[in-house]
Amino acid sequence: MGTKTDEEWMREAIQEAKKAEDIAEVPIGAVIVKDGQVIGRAHNLRETEQRSIAHAELLAIDEACRKLGTWRLEGTTLYVTLEPCSMCAGAIVLSRVERVVYGASDPKGGCAGTLMNLLQEDRFNHQSEVISGVLEQECGQMLTEFFRQLREKRKQNKLFP
Repeated sequence: MGTKTDEEWMREAIQEAKKAEDIAEVPIGAVIVKDGQVIGRAHNLRETEQRSIAHAELLAIDEACRKLGTWRLEGTTLYVTLEPCSMCAGAIVLSRVERVVYGASDPKGGCAGTLMNLLQEDRFNHQSEVISGVLEQECGQMLTEFFRQLREKRKQNKLFP
């Protein structure tokens, strides 16, 4: 059995995103890999836990740190279905994640190249390699459909309170 490709690992992140969707969370999933093994995986839990920091990336980073017994995630790759926000990008830099591979760009909050690129800011003591657009259409479609359905539910609730 050979090494998995970025697309194959992203499919694992998509499976995490589907877990979020199943519980009415924004479908974002993350997987952290080191030496061909998943060391952290998570999905968005912001609504479920009512915690602003319960983003998929942060939860996966926390799990990976606990599993490795260190805050330094050198030699790891983070796969995430949506471009990291500023909070998650900061945690990625501080955790020293080597590579970040994301699916869909985030035009409203993306800090891995869209609005800014905190992951490759040379004024920080660590930079991550960034690979964007892996299974972008599939990742983006999941989010588009989720928000379309959410708008439809809200519209129906206004019509039939």
